[in-house]
Amino acid sequence: MANSIGIRSAVLVFALLASHGPLVHADEIDLVEIVRNPVIGNYKGYAEFKMAHYDNARMIWEALAQRGNADASFNLGILSEDGLGEPQSMPEALRHYEQAAEAGSPRAQYRLGLLYSAGVKIPKDDARADRWLTAAAAQGDTDAAARLALRNAAHRTPRDQAFYDAETLHAAGQYSEAAAIFQRLAQAGDTRSQSRLGWMFEVGQGVPRDLDQAAVLFRQAAESGDADAQYALAVMLQTGKGQTRNPEEADAWLHRAAAQGHVLATSALKKGVAR
Repeated sequence: MANSIGIRSAVLVFALLASHGPLVHADEIDLVEIVRNPVIGNYKGYAEFKMAHYDNARMIWEALAQRGNADASFNLGILSEDGLGEPQSMPEALRHYEQAAEAGSPRAQYRLGLLYSAGVKIPKDDARADRWLTAAAAQGDTDAAARLALRNAAHRTPRDQAFYDAETLHAAGQYSEAAAIFQRLAQAGDTRSQSRLGWMFEVGQGVPRDLDQAAVLFRQAAESGDADAQYALAVMLQTGKGQTRNPEEADAWLHRAAAQGHVLATSALKKGVAR
């Protein structure tokens, strides 16, 4: 299973589907229904996030996080780390990431591994970096496994080294520098970099915020088999954000992501949110 920057974003995930109603104002969000259906709730949070409605996204994710939802805690960490709709705060981001990681979120575990490896936003700690990367890799996270291997490798391919460097720069908050490397690798056909860059265009990290360009990159990576990109593209196709709405194609991409073990895609299909 790959990671979104934020990857969060993955990071980086979760949209209000048109079949469940249009985007709403904060006072119209039904938190009771969101808590009752966390998968749909997280979907709604991601849709608000895509539209830069960060207060709405936070309201949804806080309601879910208070009930132990690891995905929601991870997403709150993204808002705090990047200062999206709130003052930037690494202590708050770290609190959310650790809560999510302890609850078993591989995306949070991977993010903590990156942050402790970079040692810029928080003090460098190789032991903690290895602990969280190992935890994520044990859950099948291929990015975490690859980073562990690269951290201990005597020799790396130039492409792997460049990707490793870009991930480290991103974790250090040097978004423009990271984006430049991801762009070079993406143009050379590197699937991971296409997906990473898509998330950066979606948020506007180191590049202008551009959902159309994010969709182009997600589609390139999705067609090459990246599960995170397949999921992100499915959300866009279902909501009509960055792509013309196409529920049938969205469902197809969700199935392709789920076939690779993508947890969020699998949960979405079980809840029938794409139908």
